[in-house]
Amino acid sequence: MSLNILLLGNGGRESALSYFLNKSDSVSKIYIAPGNANQIKNSKIENVPINTNKSDFPKLLDFSLKKDINLVIPGPEQPLVDGISKVFQNHGIPVFGPSELAARMEGSKTFSKDFMKKHSIPTAKYQNFSDYESAKNYIDSIDYDIVIKASGIAGGKGVLIPQSKQEALDGLHQVMVQKNFGDAGDEVVIEEFLQGDELSILAFSDGYTIIDLPPAQDHKRIGNNDTGLNTGGMGTYAPAPVGTPKLLKKIRETILKPTIDGMRKDGFPFVGMLFTGIMLTKSGPKVLEYNVRFGDPETQSVLPLLSDDSDLAQICLACAEHRLDSVKVDVKEDCFATTVVMAAQGYPESYKTGDEIVVDYNNLPQNSYIFHAGTKYNSEGKIVTSGGRVIAATAFGKTLEKAVASAYKGVDCVHFNGKYFRTDIAYRAFKDQKNVVANSTITYEDAGVSVDNGNLLVDQIKQKVKSTQRPGADSDIGGFGGLFDLKASGYSASEALLVAATDGVGTKLIIAQEMNIHNTVGIDLVAMNVNDLVVQGAEPLLFLDYFATGSLDIKVATDFVSGVADGCIQAGCALIGGETSEMPGMYGPGHYDTNGTSVGAVLKSNILPKTNIMSKGNVILGLASNGLHSNGYSLVRKIIKVKELSWFDKAPWDSNTSVGKSCLTPTKIYVKQLLPLISKGLVLGLANITGGGLVENIPRALPKHLSAKIDMKSWNVPEIFKWFGKVGNIPTDDIFKTFNMGIGMALICEKASVNQVTKLLEESGETVYQIGELIDRNDSTPGCFIENTNSLY
Repeated sequence: MSLNILLLGNGGRESALSYFLNKSDSVSKIYIAPGNANQIKNSKIENVPINTNKSDFPKLLDFSLKKDINLVIPGPEQPLVDGISKVFQNHGIPVFGPSELAARMEGSKTFSKDFMKKHSIPTAKYQNFSDYESAKNYIDSIDYDIVIKASGIAGGKGVLIPQSKQEALDGLHQVMVQKNFGDAGDEVVIEEFLQGDELSILAFSDGYTIIDLPPAQDHKRIGNNDTGLNTGGMGTYAPAPVGTPKLLKKIRETILKPTIDGMRKDGFPFVGMLFTGIMLTKSGPKVLEYNVRFGDPETQSVLPLLSDDSDLAQICLACAEHRLDSVKVDVKEDCFATTVVMAAQGYPESYKTGDEIVVDYNNLPQNSYIFHAGTKYNSEGKIVTSGGRVIAATAFGKTLEKAVASAYKGVDCVHFNGKYFRTDIAYRAFKDQKNVVANSTITYEDAGVSVDNGNLLVDQIKQKVKSTQRPGADSDIGGFGGLFDLKASGYSASEALLVAATDGVGTKLIIAQEMNIHNTVGIDLVAMNVNDLVVQGAEPLLFLDYFATGSLDIKVATDFVSGVADGCIQAGCALIGGETSEMPGMYGPGHYDTNGTSVGAVLKSNILPKTNIMSKGNVILGLASNGLHSNGYSLVRKIIKVKELSWFDKAPWDSNTSVGKSCLTPTKIYVKQLLPLISKGLVLGLANITGGGLVENIPRALPKHLSAKIDMKSWNVPEIFKWFGKVGNIPTDDIFKTFNMGIGMALICEKASVNQVTKLLEESGETVYQIGELIDRNDSTPGCFIENTNSLY
């Protein structure tokens, strides 16, 4: 039978359903009402501009009759609760979805709780209330933790988990009196708070037979480590390791089968996808709630696990025709899937829409997908954001680790302004893999340290690290240390000296962590070290990094080390090793610190500074910085806080970027530009302008009898420094000791060499300013003084 399918909805769930329905040879056409900007090459998919509100049911029916639709699959719950199944069934069109009566299992939590009580299905103890005062008195009378649920449909957000009795009373008032969830809060369920792991079970049913899919775990909270506000779901993975065969057998026997049997016996047999939320308590699995449709984003992770010979379209049709036992429903063996949701900045509260979305499909990993949710086409035909949960990356693999890694590579292929996503999807599974069993000793992982995650990180970054390989180093990490052959790099022990530097990035890391952008601070780490080497005339040869965190987030660590590798490539040194340290309790959720060490070599004849031949009249050249670089960020953060700006706000000094992205511009690396000049003997001294600014760093390269005179009029100070200086009312003396003011490296050379040095630097892409000269110094002269600062702001 050739199928014309009408799929209702416009979210990520419908995007995934359309993809896997499209794979069926029995499907001729898939219409999605209203659909989103989902793109499937050579597909049979077409969007239909009809909404799924109850008032639109006649339009949907008329369309279906005209297009010979022979299977309807509703995605969201509201049309099912509103009785859409009967509309189509009355005209002989099969529907993969429950009747209006059966949809009450999701549409009314009071109804579903009473149903569970009647059929002895394990759930939390509860009370239903439609009167605010009665509910308030009940809360006052109990002495255990509770959950408050709006009985009606609230888009997955009508659940409150108060932390105190007062918070419970305030929450009840918000639901029943203030109507924060609208009519959904006319009636509430107040139930016992259950503790344990949550499990989502999606199961096909035709009213008699029920077949469950691999168990999934959802991440509802907006922030890492399940912090922050509840959302519609920020990511999922399946199968969840906590769903053991023994446990699933018990769930089938005590929950799934009794539910399907009870609904049939009560006169409303269930057809479609029964999505059951389960809490794994110490006393066994208990139902949290029922949903009567495919979950979102659970569907995105579960459907890729169906075997290639399991036809989703035929399974749905078989359910609608009450013959589920006639089709094959198999899943792939030894396969895991992960979905990471990318949201608009500000979700689940207010957020912006209309930002262009660009997907790099060419670099999408194998066995991965991009599923659209809150997307649409604008008037120019571009795909733009149109919702809070915008788009998702899904991937599957032979191990959960591989599925997670591929999913995050998929995330990196999606670009839109303000993209936000959690970086710890599936973290619970990695913790669960080595849970302490009864009478066992406590393991290192039980203390919060995952050796497996550390090994996975090494696997993830090996290829990137290899890209930094250079003569003398093999750049192969994972051992006890790194080796470097000095001779193979062209240096003789009798002619060269080793030079070492160590440094960190400072509080710039906090901005990276708050913006969830981690690949640029790795470049900063390298820059802070190698720039300190080159000012001594040394060529950086090798680099080692140190990354410390409370709980290892593989995606964050991989991004960070990728940045380190990029910095090493810019500097021409090899990343030969490092240390990743997981220290529970030392760092808060999502936080980390880092340090780096670089070793270089310099020929004895090229050692800088050459203070013995510096003299009055030598010229000081300034090489332009990239911005703030990596100093002064405690002051930066203070000013941003005082001015009540967000890192995601448009930068007042640059309307083309945000405050955070501008502040995260990585420190410039000056190594490859300067080494040729050093080897030619054209450089007398260099000063890396970091903490202390121009006034404290330039004197470090000078002999005691000379001072640096700098003219502020010789270069244009970038707007970012002017803005911070002005709005922060920073004293001139203080700002020059804090920021680089647009000069990242100062170079001292003889006047006769200025033109040659400038030409060579400009040919390498540098912006060069002649910013000052050396003068005689006496007891009253500072090591560096700056003229013409009056008009700075």
